[in-house]
Amino acid sequence: PSREDGMQPTTVRGHLTLRKVGFAYPTRPDTPVLTDVSLVLEPGEIVALVGPSGGGKSTIAALLCRLYDPLEGSIALDETPYEQLDASWLRQQVGVVRQEPILFATTVAENIRYGRHAATDDQVRAAARAANAHTFIEAFPEGYATRVGERGVRLSGGQKQRIAIARALLKDPAILVLDEATSALDTESEHLVQEALDRLMQGRTTLV
Repeated sequence: PSREDGMQPTTVRGHLTLRKVGFAYPTRPDTPVLTDVSLVLEPGEIVALVGPSGGGKSTIAALLCRLYDPLEGSIALDETPYEQLDASWLRQQVGVVRQEPILFATTVAENIRYGRHAATDDQVRAAARAANAHTFIEAFPEGYATRVGERGVRLSGGQKQRIAIARALLKDPAILVLDEATSALDTESEHLVQEALDRLMQGRTTLV
C-alpha cells in the first residue's frame, strides 16, 4: 500500500475503527489470519488483545501501521478510511514498540532520532530521560555517540527497549502499538521499561 498523494489531516484525535476486517498474507492466500474482525479504539483508550500465538494479534498491529491493507472490510482513523490517507503521513501517526526492536548500526542518538529526524540534541536527551534510558546511555564511554552495533548487538534487551521507547516518545504519535513489548525482559528491566511505557501511553490511543 503506497498512497502518497492522500489526505494529511491537520489534527488527529486517534479514533480507530476496524469494520469486518478479513486478511490473509500474500504468501499464504488460502490461510485466513483474520475473519470478520471489528474493533473500536476510542481516543486515549488502552485496548489489550489477548490470545494464543498465531491468533492474529501482530497482524492487526501490522494493519494499523498500514504495512498491509485488509482483503475484506475497512480500517478508519477519525472516520477517514485508511486508503484515503497519505501512507507516509499515516505511519508518522503510529508509534510501535515491538518485542524485538529494530535498531540500526549507528549511534544511540541517531537511533532515537529516527523517530523525528529534525529533533535537537536536547529533545533526544529529554526523550531518553522519559524512557529511563539517559542514565545507562551516559554511562557508556562515548555516551550518545556510542555505536550500538548491528541490530543493537551491544545492548541488553531492556536497553534496546528503552531506546525504542525514547524513539517513540520523540515521534510523539497519536496512536501507539505495543507488540509484546515486555515479554522478553528480566524483572528489573521490565520494571524500568514498564514505567517508561506508562509515560509513553499517557493520552495516546494504545493497542497492546
